[in-house]
Amino acid sequence: MGPQTMIEKLGILADAAKYDASCASSGTTKRNSSGGKGIGSTEGMGICHAYAPDGRCISLLKILLTNHCVFDCHYCINRKSSNVRRARFTPQEVVDLTLSFYRRNYIEGLFLSSGIVKSSNHTMEQLVEVARMLREEHDFRGYIHLKTIPEADPELVHQAGLYADRVSINVELPTDAGLVRLAPDKSARQIEGAMGKVKSDIVEAKDAKKRFQHAPRFAPAGQSTQMIVGADAASDADIVGKASRLYDSFGLRRVYYSAFSPIPDASAVLPLKRPPLIREHRLYQSDWLMRFYGYKPAEVMQATEADGNLPLDIDPKLAWALKFRERFPVDVNRAPKEALLRVPGLGVRAVQRILASRRHRTMRLDDVAKLTVSIAKVRPFIVAADWRPVLLTDRADLRALLAPRQEQLELFAA
Repeated sequence: MGPQTMIEKLGILADAAKYDASCASSGTTKRNSSGGKGIGSTEGMGICHAYAPDGRCISLLKILLTNHCVFDCHYCINRKSSNVRRARFTPQEVVDLTLSFYRRNYIEGLFLSSGIVKSSNHTMEQLVEVARMLREEHDFRGYIHLKTIPEADPELVHQAGLYADRVSINVELPTDAGLVRLAPDKSARQIEGAMGKVKSDIVEAKDAKKRFQHAPRFAPAGQSTQMIVGADAASDADIVGKASRLYDSFGLRRVYYSAFSPIPDASAVLPLKRPPLIREHRLYQSDWLMRFYGYKPAEVMQATEADGNLPLDIDPKLAWALKFRERFPVDVNRAPKEALLRVPGLGVRAVQRILASRRHRTMRLDDVAKLTVSIAKVRPFIVAADWRPVLLTDRADLRALLAPRQEQLELFAA
């Protein structure tokens, strides 16, 4: 075969990057070029197929530096034994693509990951060089997210954080046993050690910024990680427990979940089919409960079924409420915020509005209905001025009544 064109490389390496979900950018430093200096800008909202409050879709260039890899992780389509087309960008080519796409208003930033080529240090040097060139040679002020390599020298990972808005290190699998079985080239201790070093660098940079105005920033949008769901035997309870430990130990901004997807020429140790995508969605919902609703990991685990997995037909919050019906109903006019956040169907904003409104008036069922998408889901779990659920909360068929109806959509519906 002859030399590959840039378009051919882009097609291969953009497709290879689709399995990585860690690409939000919330929390980064706000920068812009409105003063006539530099190129690009960042916003406090998410990047990469996210939507801003005004409805704009914000996206980034999401590619691999290369899909060549010296590792042989069973679940990875780019493993060294995989029969896929290979391609490789130079750092200069990635820089040129990023700037070209930005000037055409296609993107607002760069998400860059890579397979391991030659060695971990060599690959990490290439990733850092891309970010360095963008920042120092082109004064690029857009968002940069670098996937770092835990096996690389810590100093190289530190350099990545000096240029990138966010860095991330994938833990890959929820259990150490799963990692040993499916990714024998990787070490759980090494991965967590690298995450711990990034955490300490972030803390030190924030402390230095308080004392010195011109102290260098370090990964202002923090660090994140990703776990593959369904490639091994780990249950949702295992995954929730792992995510909680990662949040507590390393101060992560996000833990992302990626449902395992069967790949061509798959290893015999992998499942033959992917887990339901709704399982990935339920894990994100459980993550939200821990981060914004005050649920402890053990409480989320209580919402799981006998096999340790979250139910697929109802969300984790409803599953927990049905298991602990003695906590309900709660009075929307008297209950504290913590109790209202446990009510299925009430989101954080709805609870905030209830707390604000009840200072001035007594809340009725119609008032609550205006704050939620489905009052039918809320009714069994609340008391209002004109409403009491009586025996509704204890009905044996309550789960069936509240579970979303399965509906076959029409392909050519008007």
